[in-house]
Amino acid sequence: MIYIKKGRGPAAYFYIIKQNDMKKLLQAEEIALTAVSIYLLSKFNLGLSVWVWIPLFLAPDLSMLGYLVNTRVGAWCYNIFHHRGVAVAVAGAGYLAGVPVLLTAGLLLLAHSSFDRMLGYGLKYNDDFQHTHLGKIGKAALHEARAL
Repeated sequence: MIYIKKGRGPAAYFYIIKQNDMKKLLQAEEIALTAVSIYLLSKFNLGLSVWVWIPLFLAPDLSMLGYLVNTRVGAWCYNIFHHRGVAVAVAGAGYLAGVPVLLTAGLLLLAHSSFDRMLGYGLKYNDDFQHTHLGKIGKAALHEARAL
């Protein structure tokens, strides 16, 4: 923990979170979002068995097939299915329109994208699959860490 004094008096101290602490804080936030999303999915489950939900939960990762075309198309496809704004919009539209399948699809996208971010996988840049908004992943991350 680092304290920087600005101004006078005890209220003038500001707490600066270290980078590692910030990653843990963000990871805890993603764990909470994943848990809430899965809880809501259990309430709006469309009467489907738990065994059906396991492959459905992983289904957004099929968007990685866009990388078979090129990295630009792959990143675009991946980001559409892993963007929380899209997930919330789909769930909201389903709720407002009274369409349970749409609501559930949005919740599923939200649960999946939060789960991925909890594991450190973020939205993709179009230059490389391993370049995400959360940093490098895979071998690229190991190479970066060794360089430090």
